[in-house]
Amino acid sequence: MINPAIALIERRVSANRFDAGHALTDAEIEQLTRLATRAPTAYNLQNWRFVAVRTPEAKTRLRDLAYGQAKVADAAVTFIVCGVLPDHASIPARLLPFVKAGYMPADMAAGWQEGARAQYADPRTARDEAVRSASLGAATLIHAAEALGLASGPMVGFDAEGLMREFGLRPNEVPVMLVAVGRAAPGNWPQKPRRPLAEVLVLA
Repeated sequence: MINPAIALIERRVSANRFDAGHALTDAEIEQLTRLATRAPTAYNLQNWRFVAVRTPEAKTRLRDLAYGQAKVADAAVTFIVCGVLPDHASIPARLLPFVKAGYMPADMAAGWQEGARAQYADPRTARDEAVRSASLGAATLIHAAEALGLASGPMVGFDAEGLMREFGLRPNEVPVMLVAVGRAAPGNWPQKPRRPLAEVLVLA
């Protein structure tokens, strides 16, 4: 019998057609986001933010910024997945429950803070980390949706500057991708063929 997690990965598709009459409750959207935040981040920064676009008015604004892609409006919710530029000053608070539980010495947490300060002094490195964290969160969100019987469709075709302005994103937030989530409508393609392992795997 195949492992359920492996079966989920094998069957997942990127949906382009959604049932426009299907809605998700706020509690369901919160559950999807909670599961997405189980993804890993460097130094436990958790440097992401998820904007859940779910009202007809907000969907219309987002669709205009996504070059008219219908799935933005048809899906029950479209998440704007943002990476946040790393802030080393936030690390003590992020790790405090872990330290209090006895898993990590306080001086190790302080060392992580200093390590992050040095590592992300370069703005390009900081932006790379924001994109990495958002991408891991988006991937986890996609698989959480599949596990809950929902379809999802990640997309990158959008006006980033317009999106930041229209949805009030902060200067330290990078809109990395949109993820539409909802009930699939007929007409979606099956999972497209993958390249042979020999082309993508190097055993060193």
